[in-house]
Amino acid sequence: MITDILDNAHLYKHLHKNFVTAFDWLKTTNLLELEKGKYEIEGDQIFAIIDEYETKDKHECEVEAHRKHIDVQYMIKGTELFGYVPLQGQKPVVDYDEQNDFAIYKEETSFIKLEAGMFIIFYPTDLHQPEVRQFEPVTVKKAVIKIRID
Repeated sequence: MITDILDNAHLYKHLHKNFVTAFDWLKTTNLLELEKGKYEIEGDQIFAIIDEYETKDKHECEVEAHRKHIDVQYMIKGTELFGYVPLQGQKPVVDYDEQNDFAIYKEETSFIKLEAGMFIIFYPTDLHQPEVRQFEPVTVKKAVIKIRID
């Protein structure tokens, strides 16, 4: 798991061949104007999902992991907490869904706050719990870039 501001994205370009493309898309796209939905960047290798929702209590949010994708989650507006714990052999409570690339876990997590302009990267070795409110629920808009792992 990595978290930083978009201005520092260049520091991470060597970690995966598609990070440059993903971060360039975030920097050059008018994200505030995009509607909710899926946006292809490079076919099924790199795509973005734009979402807007109300943050929730941590007990209402699922802890998840992926096998086929790295998540680069970027806060367009609002503030959200992300739960995190390393995946170290924990067993899922909802088995892996191959089509949607996720499994659900029941784990205690530590929380990291993301504000507008910040990103967080989750690898398949990272259990993560998105959509958590800090204090009261707020509306957030977020881009999640999915980078296929081959």
